[in-house]
Amino acid sequence: MGFLKPHTERIYALLRIMSGFMFTLHGMQKLFGMFGGVPAGAPAFIVYGAGGIEFVGGVLILLGLFASPAAFISSGTMAFAYFMGHVMPAQWNILPIVNKGELAALYCFVFLYIAAHGSGIWSVDAARRGAKS
Repeated sequence: MGFLKPHTERIYALLRIMSGFMFTLHGMQKLFGMFGGVPAGAPAFIVYGAGGIEFVGGVLILLGLFASPAAFISSGTMAFAYFMGHVMPAQWNILPIVNKGELAALYCFVFLYIAAHGSGIWSVDAARRGAKS
């Protein structure tokens, strides 16, 4: 798909922005009861701990402000959520299609990639680097 190569950085920026946006929505659901409200029976550490990471991490990733550390922490949170919320309740079934953990697994690896790649273009970090030059 050679026609996409010239747009690699813009496509990456869209991946970072949309992933951060969607992750923020999960945090807003947990913290503020939006979009269907807090999941029933969710313990406080999920609502405030994971919800806080989802909201703050999502906003930072979306804006491209300290996106690498925010994405690294978010990736770890999703890895934890995958094993604690999907693998263990499914009698240790590791397959995401079986344990319904596709979203957590996908977020984990997308955020790991963002942590490695950095903020990229269309980000506050890029604007700050440009201002320092």
